[in-house]
Amino acid sequence: MSGTQDARERLRAFCLSFNGAVEEFPFNPETSVFKVEGKVFALTDLGADPLKISLKCDPDEAVRLRTAHPEIVPGWHLNKRHWNTVTVAPLPPRQVHELIEDSYDLVVAGLPRAVRLRLDRP
Repeated sequence: MSGTQDARERLRAFCLSFNGAVEEFPFNPETSVFKVEGKVFALTDLGADPLKISLKCDPDEAVRLRTAHPEIVPGWHLNKRHWNTVTVAPLPPRQVHELIEDSYDLVVAGLPRAVRLRLDRP
């Protein structure tokens, strides 16, 4: 497995590692859409080069991240106030993981309390 392919598989596995996370393909077979309880927290074309992922983000944090990192831009074809598109390779893997987890947590925070507790995210 090539290093690029391995990075793609690690990204996919990380997105699916969250409680209740599923992968769907509602737009086309190339676009992986990661959801929790039917709500999107990440979108990516795992075959794209460079590899990018769109993630939900707090609006103020989204602006801060875009200012600090040229590889983070307003979400492509998404609400630019709440979504960022991140080019994965230039960023440290730990930072990419934190951005994905933040996106997941934002989506879960909008779910009913009973669902949040079931997902172990009070």
